Amino acid sequence: MWYKRLLRRRSPSLGRTIEWWLQCCDLVEGFIPRPVTGRKTRRLYRQLLVEASWRLNFIVLTVSSCMIATFGLITNSTAVIIGAMLVAPLMLPLRGLAFAALEGELKLFWRSLYSISGATALSLALSWMMGTIVGIPDFGSELVARTQPNLIDLGIAVAAGGISGFAKVRRGISDALAGTAIAVALMPPLCVVGLSLSQGFFNFAKGAFLLYLTNLLGITLACMVVYIIAGYAEANHTLGWAIALTMTLFVPLGARFLELVQQMQLQRAITSQLTTETVTVGQDVENVRIRVDWTDSPPIIYVSLQSKKEITAKQVLLVEAFLRRRTKQNFKVIFRVSPIQEVKSEDINPGNLDLPIMQEQQ
Repeated sequence: MWYKRLLRRRSPSLGRTIEWWLQCCDLVEGFIPRPVTGRKTRRLYRQLLVEASWRLNFIVLTVSSCMIATFGLITNSTAVIIGAMLVAPLMLPLRGLAFAALEGELKLFWRSLYSISGATALSLALSWMMGTIVGIPDFGSELVARTQPNLIDLGIAVAAGGISGFAKVRRGISDALAGTAIAVALMPPLCVVGLSLSQGFFNFAKGAFLLYLTNLLGITLACMVVYIIAGYAEANHTLGWAIALTMTLFVPLGARFLELVQQMQLQRAITSQLTTETVTVGQDVENVRIRVDWTDSPPIIYVSLQSKKEITAKQVLLVEAFLRRRTKQNFKVIFRVSPIQEVKSEDINPGNLDLPIMQEQQ
């Protein structure tokens, strides 16, 4: 342009600086979304209205994903749970709920809320019934992991919601990616609630339902932000309510996060003390592995090791007293000892040393 040429003649360095600044502005402007036309907004509304409908396809996918996830949790199979994540349809009405709340579309809002509520009630009832019929001999790690939500789970939910909303407003991105990410956060916790209620573990059910609400609000909030940034909706008081509801979860999730950090530090200290400072465990042992079950009261420490000597109940009592003095907390210690047997050639009886050779010569 003419002013660039003039600046280059008068002050080459200043001209290059201004040209570089203009290029940066053009680059930033390329990331700023342009206003969306009313036609695109209406098309998005129609798509979301169809996706949020309580139809046969939605019901079949909900029942199928719930059954797969429930059986995966009972058998503690990660692969089976991932299969349930691939078919769970709960992300469809969530995107509609976020858009309807921002735009004040009551028809889409109530349809989305009806589908989410129906899928939630159906999944809870089905998983409770399956847990009652099949029974759960022991709660595996996949189930227990979804009963203790923290701030990290909220971050996962927000990221999943952002992917979902971005995949909806942006062409060329498969919805399967967003659907998989969101299904990770919604269907398994619902099934954990039903299974826990069927066995009478109300604390587990409460924790899993908190995880479900956390992911529900986090995903909805992230979808709202994406719609606003993309130009399909405007920020209003509804976004403020969504932020406020999400912020109320910071208290229990933050407390749980701090508790988790403290437990990890305490478990590391316990491992160090048992393997280096305690005479009972620190001598003549190999392959020491320690696992702490924090769900019991007091927490149970499982110590798996290989030892050349026998460990008695009195020694276990001494270890519990040692940990109580060091950590100011009560623990129950359970040792799982695998004996080490050493076999040497020197242990052969001299009288039988030539017996194999004589038998071979004969």
